[in-house]
Amino acid sequence: MRLLLDECIDEGLRHHFTNHECQTCRYAGLTGLANGALLAAADQAGFEALITVDQNMPSQQSLRGRSISLLVIRARTTNLDDLLTLLPDVLKALESLRPGEVVRIGTS
Repeated sequence: MRLLLDECIDEGLRHHFTNHECQTCRYAGLTGLANGALLAAADQAGFEALITVDQNMPSQQSLRGRSISLLVIRARTTNLDDLLTLLPDVLKALESLRPGEVVRIGTS
């Protein structure tokens, strides 16, 4: 699966998606875009999921008509160690993620 990590996520997380093609916004040339523009650009670029910690993105942006999905990680902090504690749940969610779907992982 082609994954895009939002700018607000530690770039080191990309190394932990070994069975997926995972890029950061910086590497994909998608830095500095507002959420709506980012989703549109990522969808157009063929990414299948955007992974973010932005809790507000699902309520601010519609995925209607888009092929991309949104996976929101709710970790204690945005530090890599806290994100990694939820990685097994993230990887499990990716197995059944459907286009245009929003999935939230974690409880914080």
